[in-house]
Amino acid sequence: MQSAIDAPRSKGRRSTQEDMSENRQPTASLDLDANTPITYRYLGFETLLPSIRYADIDVDAQQRLPPCPDDSKFGSPLQWPQHPMAEDLGSSNIAMIAGITTFCIGFALSPMVLAPISEIYGRRIVLVPSGITYVAFQAVCSVMPNLAGMLIARLFVGIGGAVFSSVIGGIIADMWTKDTRNTPMALFSGSVLAGTGAGPLLAAVMMSRIGNKTLAWKWVFWHQVIVDAVLVVLIVLFLDESRGSVLLSRKAKVLNEWYKALEDAGVYGCRFEEPEILSDSSDTTTSGSDEKLASCQWTAADQPSRAMTTTVRLRWLVKEDEERASLAQLMKTSMIRPFHLLVAEPVVFFFSLWCAFAWAVLYCTFGTIPLAFSRVRGMNMEQSGYFFGSMIVGACVGTVVSIYQDRLLALPQWRADSPVETHSSFWLLMRRRFPAEAPESRLYFTCLTATFLPVGLFLFGFTVGSDAHWIAPAFGIGLATWGIYSVYLATFNYFADIYHMYASSALAAQSFCRNLLGGAFPLVTGALFTNLGEARAGALLGGIATALTVIPWALVFFGQRIRSRSRFAITPFTVQPPVRDRVHCSMMWRYSEKPDRGLKTIISQTTSRGRHVERPKTTDPGLNP
Repeated sequence: MQSAIDAPRSKGRRSTQEDMSENRQPTASLDLDANTPITYRYLGFETLLPSIRYADIDVDAQQRLPPCPDDSKFGSPLQWPQHPMAEDLGSSNIAMIAGITTFCIGFALSPMVLAPISEIYGRRIVLVPSGITYVAFQAVCSVMPNLAGMLIARLFVGIGGAVFSSVIGGIIADMWTKDTRNTPMALFSGSVLAGTGAGPLLAAVMMSRIGNKTLAWKWVFWHQVIVDAVLVVLIVLFLDESRGSVLLSRKAKVLNEWYKALEDAGVYGCRFEEPEILSDSSDTTTSGSDEKLASCQWTAADQPSRAMTTTVRLRWLVKEDEERASLAQLMKTSMIRPFHLLVAEPVVFFFSLWCAFAWAVLYCTFGTIPLAFSRVRGMNMEQSGYFFGSMIVGACVGTVVSIYQDRLLALPQWRADSPVETHSSFWLLMRRRFPAEAPESRLYFTCLTATFLPVGLFLFGFTVGSDAHWIAPAFGIGLATWGIYSVYLATFNYFADIYHMYASSALAAQSFCRNLLGGAFPLVTGALFTNLGEARAGALLGGIATALTVIPWALVFFGQRIRSRSRFAITPFTVQPPVRDRVHCSMMWRYSEKPDRGLKTIISQTTSRGRHVERPKTTDPGLNP
């Protein structure tokens, strides 16, 4: 008797529901032979394969049967680590993707607490524990047996790793001036984007080449533990403190302890040339004629006194130590001010929106690239993983071009301090309309390179599903990465230039938005590209990116007007240098003169202990960029 589940292929395909309902009926007999009708079922990557019935065959005959094929090379191209992880931890794929979300949450919140600590106690004291935390919880992820523990471990991985993104910007600001900061910042930003492409590329190769999927996803974590542990050891051994105020405080402490030890031994006094030491340190007594020396009111009659020496009991102070707020106040400010700037400052809001979307697109690639190339081109996981190499190439090209662009801004033809007679009308126009000294000079080239993000998205979306050569979508990925790099670098440089002491808060605001949106996008990537298709999804993202590309153009043409209305941004003004140093009036930058945010004026005060110090009329607990 023919079984109800036997459906010859010639009769056409059946629906999955009909097939399943019919197959619940048992066969009338277990005597199957070559004349038994064949049953057809749809095969998916998650379909459980049945076992073969060897009951009627003896052991010797079984050994002569064809061996079971190795189907590991036919695994799902989407079998990134989260899929076997989900099986091992008894969870779903979407729950494992949430590990990216918890990582980004830790990445967004950590700098708001750790950045103030690095400002007070130094960079090294934050980097070393954070590196150890990052390595330790990467190791925890590799052995975690349940989903809840995995998500918590990923949160702490984000907390530890965030410092190496936020504090590195501060280290660069410590070691390079504004005019020379672009090259190291470009190299750092390029390494961030290149590493984002190298990670999934290496993971794809490991998941494809290692036969045991459980061992494969564990090694995705373990190889990071090994590499990062080596880097942490190098940091411990070779990284010196770079925070200037911390180094000065330590130097002052060592010198003051030495002076005290000398006094305990009966040696009192330090001898130096009075005017120079007083004018530089601003820390003197104010009795008698020294009061005039402390105020630096010099006349021609005073010139012979420059050669005079005096002996005093000396203790060194560091100005930043006395002006700095408490750690609790700094943390409170670090928590509140970024969100205040996000709401009150249009520049911070729109730049954060722009950078957040670019970062979300970057995180989208983790799921989009393997999904698209498997759906329409039939590539396996390793083959699709190699397309992440386009991100590495795009980041490297963007880095090199950015360094060269910064050198263009240093051309004497473009600088206002070079002679006018030697230049053409073109350079005179560039000086007048697009001055190289303006903060918006950071955005001149970004207006062009940022358009690579929407162009790359359109190119990827419309070519990945067509008959175009594979180089076309790969080129689109590289262009989009170059555009993301331009947005990322422009945000750091522009905020540091226009917000100065508030730059850390502005960068914290965009970092929070960037990581929050970046952590949310992977949760919807699969549904977005599956329901809309590659072309429509690429067009949607490309359209949003195109709309956001107007932001740098608006700032280039209206940036000074926008900054003039800001309570936190700097605006240009002309200042008269001191008479003894005056050569010509120069263009400088200051805080816009608004109530309670005016230009800090220095006044002389005498403390209750008789020390003469210079204090700002208004102080601010803001962090240095």
